[in-house]
Amino acid sequence: MKIIILGAGQVGGSLAEHLASEANDITVVDTDGERLRDLGDRLDIRTVQGRGSIPSVLRQAGADDADMLVAVTNSDETNMVACQVAHTLFHTPTKIARVREAGYLTRTELFDNEAIPVDVLISPEQVVTNYIKRLIQHPGALQVIDFAEGKAQLVAVRAYYGGPLVGQQLRQLREHMPNVETRVAAIFRRDRPILPQGDTVIEADDEVFFIAAKANIRAVMSEMRRLDETYKRIVIAGGGQIGERLAEAIESRYQVKIIEMNPARCRHLSDTLDSTVVLQGSASDRDLLLEENIADADIFLALTNDDEANIMSSLLAKRLGAKKVMTIINNPAYVDLIQGGDIDIAISPQLATIGTLLAHVRRGDIVSVHSLRRGAAEAIEAIAHGDEKSSKVIGKAIENIGLPPGTTIGAIIRDEEVIIAHDDTVIAAGDHVILFLVDKKHIRDVEKLFHVGLSFF
Repeated sequence: MKIIILGAGQVGGSLAEHLASEANDITVVDTDGERLRDLGDRLDIRTVQGRGSIPSVLRQAGADDADMLVAVTNSDETNMVACQVAHTLFHTPTKIARVREAGYLTRTELFDNEAIPVDVLISPEQVVTNYIKRLIQHPGALQVIDFAEGKAQLVAVRAYYGGPLVGQQLRQLREHMPNVETRVAAIFRRDRPILPQGDTVIEADDEVFFIAAKANIRAVMSEMRRLDETYKRIVIAGGGQIGERLAEAIESRYQVKIIEMNPARCRHLSDTLDSTVVLQGSASDRDLLLEENIADADIFLALTNDDEANIMSSLLAKRLGAKKVMTIINNPAYVDLIQGGDIDIAISPQLATIGTLLAHVRRGDIVSVHSLRRGAAEAIEAIAHGDEKSSKVIGKAIENIGLPPGTTIGAIIRDEEVIIAHDDTVIAAGDHVILFLVDKKHIRDVEKLFHVGLSFF
């Protein structure tokens, strides 16, 4: 697939890295020559220096025969104009734009071929807000991913000493919970993937990914670790777009406080939010945290744009007694360094956004793609289309499907029913199939499995 990516920042660069490794023809456009040189040295891609909304720059990037334009510069307006130019002059089939400003996003009539021709809108702030909201709803989870509009969920937990299943074989999960269907999709032990078998023994500190119907998630989590109590008191550091959206989404169910430095922003938050308490000050102010009884907080969320400020305020909050801390980290190099110590969960907005983008770039009937363990693995939701003659999976039992190495099928959603996958489970037309890949180089093989017809031979 020939793809033009506008913007060589962290999202554009990460997306280019993902796609270049899968034999796509990638061109990255940016005004920053140094960034482009760095990407060009690391990846097998073309680079073009210039503004991506200018027709001559797009033509130089290969827009005449491009399959897709992904506009992820830091400017909403540049992204939207680039999609308009690509549509009008080059008839680019698929146009994806990152748009951050809520004022644009609320006017959906703006985005169609008669107005601004954007096929897919990506809002990183909304993606991250939804991600954090799911983590708050499942205390103790490291990652929570929805499939088939939330009917099934993939959850990552760290197995703790004393968990009922720790030290026992996976096949005993069914004995512990005879009425609950679940499947362990993968285990990461000391950062290395283990493909789970019935005789695999779960060890303390294993990162366990399991899939189950949404209603059964909490029961399965209780087998791996002592369940955390439901959160009640939440402190948010940073009243920017993510902090505001999150407070708005959860304030009816939790006691929420926001700490924000900017006085004008504090006034805006006070006027906009209903029951959230807005405090002006620094989240790294020890006296302020003590005054606001940080030791009573169930969760402290550092959501500013400054990685260092987020890390330091989180460490301080944890030292002063906050039960759990989650931190947004924009620099991917920091994420692995800090997660799992005093900071319980590090959230990468780039990786959350990349997953949303990848779902629209993949071939075949791929509905959603989710990056796991900071990009080390992926979970994919694919739809089985066609019939037994035109499809490589329909009518076959899972044990007879030629899955790529390191790939497992965790569950199938058929209409409203969540079916946990077993070797003899047969896939039917229209099934939503949830796959887990510990080796991303086999993504193209998975796409081919769900591609209808013989075009890939």
